[in-house]
Amino acid sequence: MTKEETYQQLLPQIKALVAGEQDIIANMANVGAALHEAFDFWWTGFYRVEGDVLVLGPFQGPIACTRIPYGRGVCGTAWAQGQTVIVPNVHEFAGHIACSSASNSEIVVPIHRDGEVIAVLDIDSTAFNTFDSIDRHYLEQIAATLVKA
Repeated sequence: MTKEETYQQLLPQIKALVAGEQDIIANMANVGAALHEAFDFWWTGFYRVEGDVLVLGPFQGPIACTRIPYGRGVCGTAWAQGQTVIVPNVHEFAGHIACSSASNSEIVVPIHRDGEVIAVLDIDSTAFNTFDSIDRHYLEQIAATLVKA
Protein backbone atom coordinates (compact mmCIF):
# COMPACT_ATOMS: atom_id res chain seq x y z
CA MET A 1 0.00 0.00 0.00
CA THR A 2 1.33 3.46 -0.87
CA LYS A 3 1.68 6.28 1.65
CA GLU A 4 -1.23 8.11 0.00
CA GLU A 5 -3.46 5.03 0.13
CA THR A 6 -2.65 4.66 3.84
CA TYR A 7 -3.66 8.28 4.46
CA GLN A 8 -6.83 7.82 2.39
CA GLN A 9 -7.83 4.87 4.56
CA LEU A 10 -6.78 6.58 7.79
CA LEU A 11 -8.49 9.95 7.28
CA PRO A 12 -12.10 8.70 7.55
CA GLN A 13 -11.11 6.60 10.59
CA ILE A 14 -9.63 9.65 12.30
CA LYS A 15 -12.68 11.76 11.47
CA ALA A 16 -14.88 9.07 13.04
CA LEU A 17 -12.60 8.86 16.11
CA VAL A 18 -12.89 12.57 16.88
CA ALA A 19 -16.47 13.15 15.69
CA GLY A 20 -18.18 12.59 19.03
CA GLU A 21 -15.46 13.94 21.32
CA GLN A 22 -15.02 17.63 22.13
CA ASP A 23 -11.93 17.28 24.37
CA ILE A 24 -8.93 18.23 22.23
CA ILE A 25 -6.43 16.41 24.48
CA ALA A 26 -8.35 13.15 24.12
CA ASN A 27 -8.54 13.67 20.38
CA MET A 28 -4.82 14.46 20.16
CA ALA A 29 -4.08 11.23 22.02
CA ASN A 30 -6.14 9.10 19.64
CA VAL A 31 -4.99 10.88 16.48
CA GLY A 32 -1.35 10.56 17.53
CA ALA A 33 -1.78 6.86 18.26
CA ALA A 34 -3.56 6.25 14.94
CA LEU A 35 -0.83 8.01 12.93
CA HIS A 36 1.97 6.36 14.87
CA GLU A 37 0.51 2.90 14.37
CA ALA A 38 -0.33 3.39 10.68
CA PHE A 39 3.12 4.68 9.70
CA ASP A 40 5.44 3.41 12.45
CA PHE A 41 6.99 6.87 12.84
CA TRP A 42 9.82 7.40 15.36
CA TRP A 43 7.88 10.06 17.27
CA THR A 44 4.33 11.31 16.79
CA GLY A 45 2.78 13.90 19.03
CA PHE A 46 1.54 17.34 19.87
CA TYR A 47 2.78 20.48 21.52
CA ARG A 48 0.19 22.93 22.88
CA VAL A 49 0.61 26.70 22.91
CA GLU A 50 0.76 28.00 26.47
CA GLY A 51 1.79 31.65 26.58
CA ASP A 52 5.12 32.05 24.81
CA VAL A 53 6.06 28.35 24.77
CA LEU A 54 4.90 25.08 23.30
CA VAL A 55 4.22 22.51 26.02
CA LEU A 56 4.39 18.78 25.39
CA GLY A 57 1.01 17.15 24.83
CA PRO A 58 -0.04 13.59 24.02
CA PHE A 59 2.56 11.62 22.09
CA GLN A 60 3.80 8.20 21.01
CA GLY A 61 7.50 7.38 21.03
CA PRO A 62 10.55 8.05 23.19
CA ILE A 63 10.83 10.77 25.83
CA ALA A 64 10.53 14.26 24.35
CA CYS A 65 11.41 17.87 25.05
CA THR A 66 8.86 19.33 27.46
CA ARG A 67 8.90 23.01 26.44
CA ILE A 68 9.86 24.71 23.17
CA PRO A 69 10.12 28.51 22.93
CA TYR A 70 8.29 30.50 20.25
CA GLY A 71 10.27 30.53 17.01
CA ARG A 72 12.83 27.93 18.16
CA GLY A 73 13.42 24.60 16.47
CA VAL A 74 11.14 23.13 13.84
CA CYS A 75 8.08 23.20 16.11
CA GLY A 76 8.60 26.79 17.21
CA THR A 77 9.24 27.83 13.60
CA ALA A 78 6.00 26.23 12.37
CA TRP A 79 4.17 28.00 15.21
CA ALA A 80 5.75 31.37 14.37
CA GLN A 81 5.12 31.01 10.63
CA GLY A 82 1.66 29.51 11.06
CA GLN A 83 2.38 26.98 8.34
CA THR A 84 3.63 23.44 7.89
CA VAL A 85 7.39 22.96 7.96
CA ILE A 86 8.99 19.92 6.31
CA VAL A 87 12.65 19.24 7.13
CA PRO A 88 14.35 16.50 5.06
CA ASN A 89 17.45 16.54 7.29
CA VAL A 90 17.03 18.02 10.78
CA HIS A 91 20.80 18.20 11.23
CA GLU A 92 20.86 20.92 8.54
CA PHE A 93 18.02 22.96 10.10
CA ALA A 94 19.37 26.08 11.81
CA GLY A 95 18.34 26.06 15.46
CA HIS A 96 17.08 22.47 15.46
CA ILE A 97 16.33 21.25 18.97
CA ALA A 98 17.56 17.67 19.22
CA CYS A 99 15.18 15.95 21.62
CA SER A 100 16.53 12.68 20.21
CA SER A 101 19.68 12.12 18.15
CA ALA A 102 17.82 9.30 16.34
CA SER A 103 15.53 11.77 14.57
CA ASN A 104 16.67 12.62 11.03
CA SER A 105 13.64 14.19 9.31
CA GLU A 106 10.57 15.97 10.61
CA ILE A 107 7.25 17.54 9.70
CA VAL A 108 5.39 19.99 11.92
CA VAL A 109 1.79 21.02 11.17
CA PRO A 110 0.20 23.93 13.03
CA ILE A 111 -3.33 23.54 14.38
CA HIS A 112 -5.35 26.73 13.98
CA ARG A 113 -8.42 27.93 15.85
CA ASP A 114 -9.96 31.33 15.11
CA GLY A 115 -6.87 32.41 13.17
CA GLU A 116 -4.44 31.53 15.97
CA VAL A 117 -2.07 28.57 16.26
CA ILE A 118 -3.16 26.65 19.37
CA ALA A 119 -0.92 23.59 18.96
CA VAL A 120 1.33 21.76 16.52
CA LEU A 121 1.41 18.18 15.31
CA ASP A 122 5.04 17.04 15.27
CA ILE A 123 6.22 13.86 13.56
CA ASP A 124 9.82 12.64 13.44
CA SER A 125 11.41 9.85 11.42
CA THR A 126 14.74 8.06 11.80
CA ALA A 127 15.08 8.11 7.99
CA PHE A 128 16.09 11.15 5.98
CA ASN A 129 13.63 12.71 3.48
CA THR A 130 10.59 10.92 4.93
CA PHE A 131 8.05 13.71 4.54
CA ASP A 132 6.71 15.37 1.40
CA SER A 133 3.69 17.14 -0.09
CA ILE A 134 1.53 14.02 0.38
CA ASP A 135 2.18 14.11 4.13
CA ARG A 136 1.53 17.86 4.20
CA HIS A 137 -1.77 17.47 2.35
CA TYR A 138 -3.20 14.76 4.59
CA LEU A 139 -1.69 15.88 7.90
CA GLU A 140 -3.13 19.37 7.43
CA GLN A 141 -6.55 17.77 6.95
CA ILE A 142 -6.02 15.61 10.04
CA ALA A 143 -4.92 18.63 12.10
CA ALA A 144 -8.10 20.45 11.05
CA THR A 145 -10.24 17.62 12.43
CA LEU A 146 -8.95 18.42 15.93
CA VAL A 147 -10.60 21.84 16.02
CA LYS A 148 -14.37 21.83 16.18
CA ALA A 149 -16.25 24.69 14.57
